[in-house]
Amino acid sequence: MVSVAEITPVDYSAPGRIARARSFLRRHRVFAAAFALGGLLRIVTMLGYGPAMWFNDSYEYISVALHPRPHPIRPDGYGFWLLLLKPFHSLTLVTLTQHLMGLATAVLIYALLRRKFALPKWGATLAAAPVLFDAYQIQLEQLIMSDAMFTLLVVGVITLVLWHRRMSWKVGAVVGLLLALTWLTRSIGLPILALVVVYLLIKRTGWKPVVAVVTACAIPVVAYMSWFAASFGKFAMTNSDGLILYMRTAIFADCDKMDIDKYKEVELVLLCINDPVHQRKDYAQWYLWGQGSGDGQGTGEVLHRWGSGKKFTDITNDAASAFAIRAIVSQPGDYLQVVARDFLRAFHWGRPRFPDAATYNMYEFKPYYELDSTGNPKRLPNWPSYQGRTDTDAFAYEAGPPETRIVSPWADIMSGYQKVFYLRGIMLGGIMLVGLYGIVVRWRSFGGPVLLPWLGAFGLLLAPAATAEFDYRYVLPAVPLACIAAAITLRRGVTSVRALPTSPSASVPTSPGAGSSRPTEPDTTTRS
Repeated sequence: MVSVAEITPVDYSAPGRIARARSFLRRHRVFAAAFALGGLLRIVTMLGYGPAMWFNDSYEYISVALHPRPHPIRPDGYGFWLLLLKPFHSLTLVTLTQHLMGLATAVLIYALLRRKFALPKWGATLAAAPVLFDAYQIQLEQLIMSDAMFTLLVVGVITLVLWHRRMSWKVGAVVGLLLALTWLTRSIGLPILALVVVYLLIKRTGWKPVVAVVTACAIPVVAYMSWFAASFGKFAMTNSDGLILYMRTAIFADCDKMDIDKYKEVELVLLCINDPVHQRKDYAQWYLWGQGSGDGQGTGEVLHRWGSGKKFTDITNDAASAFAIRAIVSQPGDYLQVVARDFLRAFHWGRPRFPDAATYNMYEFKPYYELDSTGNPKRLPNWPSYQGRTDTDAFAYEAGPPETRIVSPWADIMSGYQKVFYLRGIMLGGIMLVGLYGIVVRWRSFGGPVLLPWLGAFGLLLAPAATAEFDYRYVLPAVPLACIAAAITLRRGVTSVRALPTSPSASVPTSPGAGSSRPTEPDTTTRS
């Protein structure tokens, strides 16, 4: 007797991949349309300003990619990313990946608010809109800068933490690795680590996830700091934190009020600024990066009094840190005044020129070439770099001309677009106030899930004002977190009411809340 295997019937009615994709897009058509338009704007940008746009810091990142080493001023996370893409010799590929990072950030926002907080599709799309459509966000992605990568990492961390109500140690390890990448991309990642750990402790997540977060973050960071120590003899991330804090305080520091012993504290005396107060610059960056007039007084030349010819050494950095701390302790009112002034710059209606015209213009789409003194388009600067010059480094990375090529009509489109479509500071202030309200009304649960993204946004706005100086690009990474916090706050008011089941077998709930027509707000607190 021969047995015949039964043939499994094929269900020809089962939808294929294309049909499922179409169904998915129909279900999320509002966000899909916004996503497509955001992608189109980025394509126009790449056509109008290829292969990339440049900022002063861009050349140092390129230098690290060409000559891998721990950099004395900033961590190497973004430089490592450029190193991974170096074999392709394409700045166009670099900016493409950054635009994809911006789009991925919007996807994370939408997915988190839809799946975990039940916002309607239009509400979740609205929260992602600043990332998709803000012209300055798109322009920042076209720059050879770390900000798009940093923003994606931060939003990724917040999304993972809020997504998992009861976090396992494995998820904690992933969060820790993302935090390590965040820290290695920009130094502000350290406060974000502290914020996440404190949040997990408040929410009683358990000791295993917290230990996993800290351990997974510490391993890459300690490895990098060990590499830094092997090169500079100091177990640290950079040799710049004290100098950057010095420039923050140099704008108001008065050595007569700081009680400096000129005989025992010579290293602090050398950092004193002797210009009269009324001749001081009104922006702090000048005291670190500005060029002096040759008098050695109250200018960027102050940092050259040490005679080494290098600013970013451990000796200079430690002395600058000691000077800055003394200035803050001696003049707390002046320090708080400059911090408050810079913090509030983020909430202006327009974009006043700050800190200077040159820096301000680097964030602008221009429909024309800037000309040099001979009437020719400006080339990249030829400043000295680690083993060459900035312009030759950029040429070597691209294996061709690296200068930004401004092409009409695409450049004209984005230049005109930027004049209208960006999130104004006063709107960001309103979004922050909505999130703050969400924390206040949830005070019994320490702000609930609103607390983490709102504090993250607040910290990203406050930290530059407190430790360096306001810069427009520092505002943009805070926007997605502020939008998440505001969206969670408003969820109860915008979620549409669902109809009760009409099936005869559907039972009427007998306990309060058992059959609520509205999804309950996820609480990330682990209950005992």
